[in-house]
Amino acid sequence: MTERPDAIAGQILTRFALFRVEFLQSTAAARTLYQDADWHGIQHLGKKRLGQYHDHLGLIVRRLKNLELDFPTDDERAAFWRATRSAYTELLTPRYDWELAETYYNSVYRRLNPGRALPPDELYLTSAFPEPPLRPERKLWTRYTPSQGLVDMLQRMLANLPLSLPWRSFDQDLRNILRSLSEERPEIDTATELRLDVLNELFFRNKGTYVVGKLSYGDQHWPFALPLLQDALGRLYVDTLICDEDELSIMFSFTRAYFLVDTSHPGALIDFLHELLPNKQRWELYNAVGLNKHGKTEFYRGFLQHLDNSDDPFVIAPGIKGMVMTVFTLPSYNTVFKIIKDRFAPQKNITREQVKEKYRIVKHHDRVGRMADTQEFNDISFPRERFDPELIEELLATAASVVEVTDTHVHIKHLYTERLMTPLNLYIADCSEEELLSVLDEYGNAIGQLAAANIFPGDMLLKNFGVTRHGRVVFYDYDEISYLNEMNFRRIPEPRTPEEEMSADVWYAVATNDVFPEEFRRFLFGRLRIKQLFTRLHGELFEADYWKSLQTALDRGEIKDVFPYRRKKRFQTSDDAAPLPDDHHAGAQA
Repeated sequence: MTERPDAIAGQILTRFALFRVEFLQSTAAARTLYQDADWHGIQHLGKKRLGQYHDHLGLIVRRLKNLELDFPTDDERAAFWRATRSAYTELLTPRYDWELAETYYNSVYRRLNPGRALPPDELYLTSAFPEPPLRPERKLWTRYTPSQGLVDMLQRMLANLPLSLPWRSFDQDLRNILRSLSEERPEIDTATELRLDVLNELFFRNKGTYVVGKLSYGDQHWPFALPLLQDALGRLYVDTLICDEDELSIMFSFTRAYFLVDTSHPGALIDFLHELLPNKQRWELYNAVGLNKHGKTEFYRGFLQHLDNSDDPFVIAPGIKGMVMTVFTLPSYNTVFKIIKDRFAPQKNITREQVKEKYRIVKHHDRVGRMADTQEFNDISFPRERFDPELIEELLATAASVVEVTDTHVHIKHLYTERLMTPLNLYIADCSEEELLSVLDEYGNAIGQLAAANIFPGDMLLKNFGVTRHGRVVFYDYDEISYLNEMNFRRIPEPRTPEEEMSADVWYAVATNDVFPEEFRRFLFGRLRIKQLFTRLHGELFEADYWKSLQTALDRGEIKDVFPYRRKKRFQTSDDAAPLPDDHHAGAQA
């Protein structure tokens, strides 16, 4: 092996730089697609962008493997990679995306050293830079103040948006924003102390684009976000105002597709977003803007730090045990760990690779706020002393092929991590009457919205759905999902004879993809009252014609509107609205 460590470092960074150029170019294309109302194009772009990391990673790994980086001893291997890491770190100082480059290096290292431990001096288990080596020369946002009044401030902000589409009713949008702001933030009684910092780049996703900023009043601060939609004539309108941390958190949820937004200065962008959403972890925000590989790095670093500062044991996750996955959790950490079992229950006609493919589908599909994002890990070790004995027994009994237990560690070859949620069946067993009606409605909405996005959950039992802290219902068990347009929804045929009518067995032919929605009523709910409540709320889900109508809409190329905020928050337009105020004080306008 003749290649020097600094040459290898240079090759890795060169390929990373090429990846970043392609990634940013793809992201920039979202503006054109949005202005052309090419909604399918935006969805395709998001999926394409997700694959770019692995494409470039595969190229550099194959190139380096061809160099035959073999070493006579482990000490020589370690010395080589320490020197390569050192040389690579020096190359990062002039880059704004240095943290992403560290993650890329880690990916290359892991591919070239499979199964090897994670020595902190050979890769970036922690960042080499306690502080960013380079900061943006200019701010990523523009500040607006009401020097000429609140109306003028909002007019300037909207006029400066980097879009060339006409407005449906510019004045109406301003009136709606002003009215909503006065309702949302009655604390604001004068415009003189207001400041509005708006990110210069727009956030694109599906059929919307989002203005994101921070509203300040004295020493108080709130998120400020405006979803911008288009009408049938391609004219812009503001759909609502989001001025609340919880509502913005839902917009940046782990259950939604990643935003298409410029990330030329990723650290500075995440800093700004974290000010708006301090209860979200930084890894969640990296994920939300499409930098999910570095989000995974941030997650793992935070997880190791949490382990160092906690002492509770890993335990089997609460709820009904799955037929395909063994699931465990750390009670003090808001995450579950899912391992594919070695053997599945007889009724599960699926393989390990097929399960992995289902998870890949979810990763690349529009999750419409109803499917949990996951992180996939290979060769990850945990301290054995933190594992409950019952959990170790469970892991060895169900997943021995991917679990190795030593005196000091539990090593797992492959697992998924996912946000911890309350299983819907457990939530229903212990909730109030008001919460029950709300969560049953959410459950039905979740199924319907997944279907509208061309996802058929397959196993729709309550135990396969979770309830988030915001009360939203989310699907998280993916081993039976299919594309909706691949299913054949049928009514149960009428019996032709008394024998057929009395038969305990199915007497009619059933193909692999046949689905009989009438049966949902029987097996989804064990309690009659809950079944009756759900039927009142979402009885359409028991009708084959309902599912067929969704398939017809998909065949026509329709993309349903799924809003990352409550429908009742949407602005109502009015042709006879009052004229805009023109004084310089907030008062009723704020």
